Amino acid sequence: MSKIGRKPVAIPAGVSIDVRGSMIHVKGPKGELTMVLLPEVKIAIDGSAAVVSRIDDEDASKARHGLTRVLVQNMVVGVSQGYEKRLEIIGVGYKAQVKPLDTARGKVQTLVLNLGHSHPINVAIAQGIEIGQDEKNKNILIIRGIDKQLVGQMASDIRELRPPEPYKGKGVRYLGEQVRRKAGKAAVAKAA
Repeated sequence: MSKIGRKPVAIPAGVSIDVRGSMIHVKGPKGELTMVLLPEVKIAIDGSAAVVSRIDDEDASKARHGLTRVLVQNMVVGVSQGYEKRLEIIGVGYKAQVKPLDTARGKVQTLVLNLGHSHPINVAIAQGIEIGQDEKNKNILIIRGIDKQLVGQMASDIRELRPPEPYKGKGVRYLGEQVRRKAGKAAVAKAA
């Protein structure tokens, strides 16, 4: 039996889980998330916990047992606490700004990034994601949301626009990320 899959998912106060057929709905103070359950697993609500079990001992069922439990846990944490990723922008003249744009379909928020290119880069902010800047350091972007996968994907997409380069360390990186630095040509010339 899966070590992760057999642990019950604790349901905190203010969060409700509703299983209807092959759909699971998790509702909490920060919002609501929905997921389609895999056919190899089932969920039972036992008091203040959700228990994930598999229907048989096939390899596919074993593989998806722990996965489903973790996905349900991520949904519960998302609607109760939310998720957050922080990105650091390093470089002279590199900056970010959140701008609302009026389009024919309504109001769409856009992140405008100046990352050393000849033009600013406009990134559409996905629905359910909130991007802000740290009050003390404007070069730190804070990406928040209730869907862990969506928050991580948005942070990854922004980082991909200008990954940190190894010589001067300029670019977009996760806060606290260690970038291995390389010696430039000047260091090689002095050694010779």
